[in-house]
Amino acid sequence: MSQPFVELPSTLRASRRGKVAILTLARPEKRNALSDATVLGIERFFTSLPSDVCSVVIAADGDHFCAGLDLGEMAERDTLAGVRHSRMWHRAFEQVEFGPVPVVSALKGAVVGGGLELAAATHLRVAERSTFYALPEGMRGLFVGGGGSVRIPRLIGVARMADLMLTGRRYDADEGAALGLSQYVAEDGTGLDLAVDLATRIADNAPQTNYAIVQALPRIAEASPHEGYAMESMMAAIAQGTDDAKQRMQAFLDGRAQKVTER
Repeated sequence: MSQPFVELPSTLRASRRGKVAILTLARPEKRNALSDATVLGIERFFTSLPSDVCSVVIAADGDHFCAGLDLGEMAERDTLAGVRHSRMWHRAFEQVEFGPVPVVSALKGAVVGGGLELAAATHLRVAERSTFYALPEGMRGLFVGGGGSVRIPRLIGVARMADLMLTGRRYDADEGAALGLSQYVAEDGTGLDLAVDLATRIADNAPQTNYAIVQALPRIAEASPHEGYAMESMMAAIAQGTDDAKQRMQAFLDGRAQKVTER
């Protein structure tokens, strides 16, 4: 019997398909703009994920993934309150990026501002052809506050992010895939199915390898080469020393495991 999900605000909905959990942004009338309650709900979902969930898909109701911060909720804040608000977003999205399992996002329509910051915290991104990316903070007198200035330049570079923020430029789905904002482009209406298919394949991987990819790989990439090599050696030894790895390797040697082929 599947374990239950934590209670969520009305702007979020959780479901599952086997070992895959689906967290849906459920505020289509606001283009799934992120309220504080939604961001805190995302954090609560990932920190309370049932132990039998092996991967997660973040999806969205309606025509748009997420149009960003709910500007209607913006309140007068002093400097310290503004810092604390941004740090709350950081804390929540860190649970997506460095949580217990890999996360796939199913993108469509607007992936704008905070929506792009959320998408950038996921590990794989599937973009339907309707997807467009933008960072309109410059036009609003704002600056990214949900980790975008750290995560998005890793995907597309500082100059391209500056262009998005300075000029209001938009990238479409194909441009975004070419630059690294997504790894897959799907026809409209098919993105969620592809995201779930990918998440299902991921869920069948060895859990220790999935955990190492989510937790160690980004840190190795940011480390100096010497530190990276040391971390890689330790993670390789930890992964291959598990009973699961030994069983999987024996299955391969016995011809019982699927081989890598051209197609």
